[in-house]
Amino acid sequence: MDYLSATYFFDYESDTIQNLIKEYNNTSLSKKEIAKLVYLKVRDSWRYNPYSITFSKENYRASELSKKTKGHCVDKSIILIACLRGLGIPARIHLAKVKNHIGVARLIEKFGSNELTNHGMVNAHIEGKWVKLSPAFNASICKMFNVSPLDFDGENDSILQEFNKDGNLFMEYVEDYGYFDDVPIEFMRNSAKEHYPHIFDTGSGQTEFIL
Repeated sequence: MDYLSATYFFDYESDTIQNLIKEYNNTSLSKKEIAKLVYLKVRDSWRYNPYSITFSKENYRASELSKKTKGHCVDKSIILIACLRGLGIPARIHLAKVKNHIGVARLIEKFGSNELTNHGMVNAHIEGKWVKLSPAFNASICKMFNVSPLDFDGENDSILQEFNKDGNLFMEYVEDYGYFDDVPIEFMRNSAKEHYPHIFDTGSGQTEFIL
């Protein structure tokens, strides 16, 4: 994979994604500058919401996700990857399992755990190296949890904040699943069923879940 191609999921040739990135399609900007701007655009334009989950491939196309006003980490990562590829920056999806230590009451109520599997982030190839970007938490969510918004300098990994402003543990990476050439729907479905069988292992073929 060259990680620049348009795919079924990363459909950056669509009008929707082209409209998103047209303001950054400026030859006077470096790839690093473009990546920083697009990261902020995706981070803050969609509100983070982990409680709406789908395993229907049609709903994981960047052009469809970008029409919404909110999404979870995988959704926002797919949008960011499509935007970066559309601007000539190689990008791919990276998955992990994380543990949230702040504001977990609703997570535990809905998932039965403060561990979240299929946490999505982005690998982007900028100026000769791969870096990690996590656009999940928009600035307003961070303010609510007393956490500094996660910035990206275009050069170093930008992954979830370990501590909040008071020094309390916020996010912890539990397991790294690595990167994938495309959106791994089957892997995500199986992982969700394994970790939250009371929600996702329904045996009914259900693909849409609002928690």
